[in-house]
Amino acid sequence: MTNSVNTREVILDCLLAVTKEQAFLHVVMRDVLAKYAYLDKRDRSFISRVCHGTMERMPELDGIINQFSKVSVRKMKPVIRLILRSALYQMLYMDSVPNSAAVNEAVKLASKRGFSGLKGFVNGVLRNIDRNLATISYPSRDHFIDYMEMRYSIFPWMTKLWLTSMSEEQVEAIGEAFLKEGPTCVRVMTDRITPQALMKQLVEQGITVATHETREDVLYLSSYDSLGAIKQFRDGLFYVQDPSSMEVATVIKPKAGEIGVDVCAAPGGKSIHAAMLLKEQEQQTDKKGRIYARDLTPMKLALIEENIARTGMDNITAEIKDARVLDEAMVEKADFVIADLPCSGLGVLRKKPDIKYRTSLDNVRELAQLQQEILAVVCQYVKPGGRLLYSTCTINRIENEENVETFLKEHSEFTRKAQQQLLPKDGKQDGFFYCLLEKGAK
Repeated sequence: MTNSVNTREVILDCLLAVTKEQAFLHVVMRDVLAKYAYLDKRDRSFISRVCHGTMERMPELDGIINQFSKVSVRKMKPVIRLILRSALYQMLYMDSVPNSAAVNEAVKLASKRGFSGLKGFVNGVLRNIDRNLATISYPSRDHFIDYMEMRYSIFPWMTKLWLTSMSEEQVEAIGEAFLKEGPTCVRVMTDRITPQALMKQLVEQGITVATHETREDVLYLSSYDSLGAIKQFRDGLFYVQDPSSMEVATVIKPKAGEIGVDVCAAPGGKSIHAAMLLKEQEQQTDKKGRIYARDLTPMKLALIEENIARTGMDNITAEIKDARVLDEAMVEKADFVIADLPCSGLGVLRKKPDIKYRTSLDNVRELAQLQQEILAVVCQYVKPGGRLLYSTCTINRIENEENVETFLKEHSEFTRKAQQQLLPKDGKQDGFFYCLLEKGAK
């Protein structure tokens, strides 16, 4: 452990930023890991895993603490409950940390943060749990809603929502998938390098590389320090992207010379994928198409432009545009429109567990309305005979299937060509929905 940095104090500050200041976990972690890039990889991994794991399993951790504490978690001071949660996560899920060390460091941290009077409480609760780990109780599966909350940290409203369209077995499988650690999934920029050549280069650096079951252009990476330290990433030879989101460009099937619009494009993965496929189709022709990658703010535009520059895609134009406002100049000019719209994100809880603390059923309904409003605008950009791809990274009928049905009722010029709800799987795939719609020719 690096003497100059108390990693557990860093963890506490990260968790406070997310739970108290409503910061996004992935943004906090990105900034913190960049700030402490000089730390040993083991220390950085420790910070990342405890922060992510504590947020991921917080309902379970709270349920266990409440079994052994006379003061309920919700009545504790924010700093104390986060110290207890993160220490308990280490005790339950990190074999490399002795339970005694997790307890002792938690007590020290309570004192260091001005709660010396509560260090006895922290010590007592954690040691009580440590002595009685075998007696921790979970709700019976017969009480499925409570069981999902304690066992998989899935909130009751989410379980109830999924049970309207799925079986208990399917819902439990989703919960299991969210808790599985997975490798980093990348898509090979096959216009610049073959998957085999990239794999060889990465393995030579000591990176563990696995292949996808069906897609040759997909690799899974693990045992590396950081993406920024990998030359092939800096050179744009691969792009970090989940297999489920790759379905968008794959289903769109860009053709030589086509014009495409990605209306909510940041950080640019789907636009870049579509642009690459477009280039591949144009190799044997003089036709030149273009992708217009749009988003709402300068910050999002910067993300798109950074990824365009890194991957060398010169057939993309990045633009600041509000998807809710009609662009008259683009009406019936696009061969295809990608509408991967803002959503509740319930399909990506494995990567962004803090989403579940800032989302509610009311929020889901509000987002569904926003999605309908955007679709009603951007569908006007599709040429007769063109395609509209609607997608989300969530799992619920309100934002997905029901939105498609509402759209089709109001836009009879479109017909459904393909539709699929992908569920999270094996720590290697996110939950994702897409529907391909085609506009009738005049």
